[in-house]
Amino acid sequence: MRRAVCPGSFDPITNGHLDIIIRASRLFDEVVVAVLINKNKATLFTVEERMELIREALRDHPMAPTNVVVDSSHGLVVDFCRSRGIQSIVKGLRAVSDFDYELQMAQMNNSLAGVETLFMSTNPQYAFLSSSLVKEVARYGGEVSGLVPDVVLKQLRERAQN
Repeated sequence: MRRAVCPGSFDPITNGHLDIIIRASRLFDEVVVAVLINKNKATLFTVEERMELIREALRDHPMAPTNVVVDSSHGLVVDFCRSRGIQSIVKGLRAVSDFDYELQMAQMNNSLAGVETLFMSTNPQYAFLSSSLVKEVARYGGEVSGLVPDVVLKQLRERAQN
């Protein structure tokens, strides 16, 4: 079975994230979306909330894949992969600036555990999009519809305003 992980904080999941996850689901038998836990990072949503938002966003998507599993992880992504028999990591690249950092991570992950990283170019429609940017715009009352799944939109607006 060909399995891959799409790791990230997903705070919150964006339409760009969904695009990568759905495209990866066409290439692998199973895709595990790993919500990463970083205790040093302040998040808007809890790990459980982020996992549920991802599940709902995938369920509501018109091209909803059936081979995507949502899980959480703390520590190294390669340890997560090793413990679950996952051979590949899928990462979306928005710009050349992403590539420098992600290439180093890919080489380190391969060195540590032989896990391969596949880079997918982001749909140009989402190339500017990041969870951090979406949260900032939402905090100031800016329009974020079309940037996040509908299921995320209401909760994001409520949480960001408080």
